Amino acid sequence: MGEQKRLLLVEDDPQLGPIIADVLSETYETTLCTDGMDGLNAARLEDFDVLVVDRRLPSLDGTELVRTLRVERFSAPILMLTALGTTGDKVEGLDAGANDYLVKPFDFDELLARLRALTRVFNPECPQLSVGEWAFFPEENCIRSPHIGRILLTPRESQLLRLFAENPERTFSRHQILHGVFSPDDTPGTVDTYVHYLRRKTDKDVVLTVRGRGYRLGQL
Repeated sequence: MGEQKRLLLVEDDPQLGPIIADVLSETYETTLCTDGMDGLNAARLEDFDVLVVDRRLPSLDGTELVRTLRVERFSAPILMLTALGTTGDKVEGLDAGANDYLVKPFDFDELLARLRALTRVFNPECPQLSVGEWAFFPEENCIRSPHIGRILLTPRESQLLRLFAENPERTFSRHQILHGVFSPDDTPGTVDTYVHYLRRKTDKDVVLTVRGRGYRLGQL
C-alpha cells in the first residue's frame, strides 16, 4: 500500500460534512474545514494533493476560495460540490479554476471515481505534444506549464487541444471542429464555449481566433 494522498474537504453542512469526511478517509488522509476562510488558509499552509470544496460556505464563498487559490498559483486539482446544477453555475465554478464539479445529492462511488481521475498519477513517459513552451500530454488529459506546473483538462478539452496541437499550421472552422471533436447534435456555440474553457485554464493565447475562418493553435 502506498502513502495516502492528502485531501482537503471544505464543507459547512454539520451533518453531511463529517459523513463525506468519513467516507473519504478510507482512501485519503482527509482534513475537514467548515468555513471558507479556514479552508483557504489550510490550503495555503499545508500540502494537499486534491481539494473538495462546497459552493456555498460561510465567510468566503467556495467559488471565491477556488479563484483566490488559482490566482496564487495553487496547482492541485479541485472538485467543487454544489447544489446549484444549472449550466451557468457550473461554468462559473469551472471559470474560477475548479477542475470538476459534482451536483448534490451525489453518489459516493461517483465522487470517489471523479477524485481518482483527478489524482491519477502523472506519467511523464506518456506521448507528449508541444504547445509553445508548454508540454501537452493528451493521454493523461493534462498540460504542463513552465510556470505553474500541471493543469488538468477534461477529456473533451483535451480532445480539442489535441486537434490543434497535431495540426499546428491549420485553421479549423467551427463545423470542422464539431465533426472532429464533438457530437453532431452540438452547435457551433459549443466550440466557442470549449475554446473559452481552454483559455481560462491555460492561457488566452493557447488558441487563436482567425477572423472569419475559425480557430488555430496559438503560440505560448
